[in-house]
Amino acid sequence: MAHVTAVPVIVILSFFQCKTLFSTSLASGQHKVTDALGLHNVLWITKHDSRIILSWNNNLTKEETEKHTVKYILSYRFFNTTQERKERLQEKKKIIHLELHSGFNAKVKTQLFAKETGEIIKESDWTEFTYKAPPVYIQNLSCIIYNISFFNCTWHIKAEAPEDIQIFSSYKHVGKVFECQQYIKNAKKKNIGCHMKEIYFQPSRKIKLNITARNLRNNSRQLSYYKAFTPQTIEKLNPPINVSFSLENRSIKIHWKPPPTIGSASNKCFLYQVKITDLKIVNVTEQNYKYPFHKPAKRCTAQVRAKKEICIRNKIWSEWSEPVFIHNEKTVDVLLLSLTLFCLLMFLGGLLMHACKRWRCTQRLLQEYQKRTEMGPFNNRNV
Repeated sequence: MAHVTAVPVIVILSFFQCKTLFSTSLASGQHKVTDALGLHNVLWITKHDSRIILSWNNNLTKEETEKHTVKYILSYRFFNTTQERKERLQEKKKIIHLELHSGFNAKVKTQLFAKETGEIIKESDWTEFTYKAPPVYIQNLSCIIYNISFFNCTWHIKAEAPEDIQIFSSYKHVGKVFECQQYIKNAKKKNIGCHMKEIYFQPSRKIKLNITARNLRNNSRQLSYYKAFTPQTIEKLNPPINVSFSLENRSIKIHWKPPPTIGSASNKCFLYQVKITDLKIVNVTEQNYKYPFHKPAKRCTAQVRAKKEICIRNKIWSEWSEPVFIHNEKTVDVLLLSLTLFCLLMFLGGLLMHACKRWRCTQRLLQEYQKRTEMGPFNNRNV
């Protein structure tokens, strides 16, 4: 079993940064892949806002690092979660975004590989590290952009939060800081959300949200939490516009146009869903959907909704468009009348052709034409 020693070498505390150094010695008695001299790692962190930069080093010589391939296995898990995140890295650092987590457990292992064969030569034991952050008093943070320029964020205050805590928010975008315009409050007059309007986003630039929990009795005591969003990933589109339908070759074709968006308006970016009464919802990538026309039912409706899917991953669907009544009574009458007239014309045409064939109408007309031609224009006038 490994012998672990925690040795604080550097301690720097400030509002923006703190460093703590830890080391772990390799256990004796490792098999095969462990060199007799052994490897060991040294870990430390640098903190800035919600970014935790986890760095490490090892006791490999310069000759070993040039002769062999060195890789690192990093495994970490946030407090109060079960998901273990594991990565193989070549750099000796990892940026961990703390966001609304109150800390994490991490461990690092160094591995040395032969460049020619790729076989592992030796590896260290795990070097473990635990980072405890200040308490987090909010949960279920959710933000959304809608109507192009409206921005809403909501959150819940944890039951264990102090009674005198009040929550404030702001965000930074394109180098500018914006304070909340209007807070959403609960029954206890605690801020549980923020509403902002007439905000214009650059889709490629992140929104960096800052949530501050402040003690109203002692304004000097406050905690800040941070979360970053890519605007297009939290945009809720408006419903598709100009939804209509037409009858084409005994099929109903539904048409629409994409809604306005803060990002790319390319047709390839959108995914649509079409909902028709008594039919399953279907996914569509084009701006139309066609389905066979059958005997219509009364009050059959069609609706369409949209989201960004191809250009950027977005899980938020728009609301459904206003229903279009495809098979209401007026439409049924028009469609049935059109079909009836078409069938009647076909029937009359067939009947006329049959009558002509029966009574040799064509032959008689040709004979009459020939007689008039032989008589000439002069004789025709005398007649």
